[in-house]
Amino acid sequence: MTPVTCMAGRKLALFGLGGSGLATLAALKAGGADVLAYDDGETARAAAQALGHTVSDLRDADWTEFDALVLAPGVPLTHPAPHWTVERARAAGLEILGDIELFCRERAATAPDAPFVAITGTNGKSTTTALVAHLLREAGRDVQMGGNIGTAILSLAPPAADRVHVIEMSSFQIDLTPSFADASPVPRPPEEVGAAARPDERASGAPRRDGEGGRGASVVPGPTVGLLLNVTPDHLDRHGTMEAYAAIKERLVMAARIAVVGVDDATSEAVARRAALAKGDACRAISAARVVGEGVYADGTRLVAAARGQAIPVADIAGIGSLRGTHNAQNAAAAVAIGLALGLDAPAIASGLASFPGLAHRMEQVGRVGRVLFVNDSKATNADSAEKALGSFEGVHWILGGKAKEGGIAPLRPFFGRVARAYLIGAATEEFAATLDGAVPLVRCGTLDRAVAEAAAAAARDGADRPVVLLSPACASFDQFPNFEVRGDRFRDLVRALPGFAPLA
Repeated sequence: MTPVTCMAGRKLALFGLGGSGLATLAALKAGGADVLAYDDGETARAAAQALGHTVSDLRDADWTEFDALVLAPGVPLTHPAPHWTVERARAAGLEILGDIELFCRERAATAPDAPFVAITGTNGKSTTTALVAHLLREAGRDVQMGGNIGTAILSLAPPAADRVHVIEMSSFQIDLTPSFADASPVPRPPEEVGAAARPDERASGAPRRDGEGGRGASVVPGPTVGLLLNVTPDHLDRHGTMEAYAAIKERLVMAARIAVVGVDDATSEAVARRAALAKGDACRAISAARVVGEGVYADGTRLVAAARGQAIPVADIAGIGSLRGTHNAQNAAAAVAIGLALGLDAPAIASGLASFPGLAHRMEQVGRVGRVLFVNDSKATNADSAEKALGSFEGVHWILGGKAKEGGIAPLRPFFGRVARAYLIGAATEEFAATLDGAVPLVRCGTLDRAVAEAAAAAARDGADRPVVLLSPACASFDQFPNFEVRGDRFRDLVRALPGFAPLA
């Protein structure tokens, strides 16, 4: 746990008693804060009380007595409408903070130079977070990994000079980290924003660090390294517009001492230009599609570091099953850039990449039944993410469906030729069947159990050399499962129960 000692003696309202909310409540109390906690859900309130926490209805509180509202990331801050606690806090003139903001303030107070890697992006951020943590651990570093992946940040060990925190951040979490916004450069005119970035340019509003003074530097230092992998439409119900969503993502890299930004989509490329203008040579570009001048790029399966006119091969990911596909080349390039920024050498990075086991539920190779490979990609909850998996295989027996997101699977039409047959599950069945009609043979399975059985039988009869059964739903799981992890676990269990199943060596 990281006790939040910087809030000692302050009276706080806390709303949201899920996993991260309970961790935040415990960390605040351990640090000496006076916390009034609540949740709209009776089950969540009961869980907090079972852990010994006092729960009080914040509707009855005098909000003028609070110093801040601490909000769980799942609670609406702006869209589709602010939560009632947000409205109360704003009326009382209170700060609204999330758990990562509390970590940042505690780091500032106790160990401001502690290494802190913050990672965001629409797709790939979990794999990249796990990969960065793996590279650092394999190199002998003390690593704490969490945030939007796995463990809540305040449940991790406290920041320290010899300990690296590798933290995945969702847009919801960034929105509740106001110190990131405070550290961002002031807006520039469109002609400057659109200009090609040059290392010798520095925007006048850029945050200054290392005792320089200036906007954004005085209270809460940003991450040591901030990564933005990519930006594609997602969570627009929570942020209103694509522009607002992208701007929130941008805050993370602008607040960081070293910015690492993907340039393989137009939105992120524009962020990279602005970051280079603001930070000069403290900005690195990453790409799986083209050569970059300062940063890391993929040349086929080779990862190349470019700096000051030189291009130096660092590693080759050919044959690493956990890093299959172009999307994983981008993830690996990002991890290499971060590793180099934190002082790892090329041999250590290459060794770590080769031993990376992969991330559960993201292109996870569960095993084989005869010639058939079974792949758990349950974390593919939108079309853009599913595209990465479909682009990595041929002759795919594709299990998909669930609670559809805006746009459905229409953007995946260019990949339909890779699909031998589709097996539809969940609420999206008829919508997806209409999109696939005439392009891909399909079976309406309804449930994951039936889909696995149907796909396994059909793939076994497939004449292809290496048929693949791929769970890549392109949907949220909430129609049939509590989350994508439970959905992926169920797929894995069903596959392992098939006759003749063999794990990969």
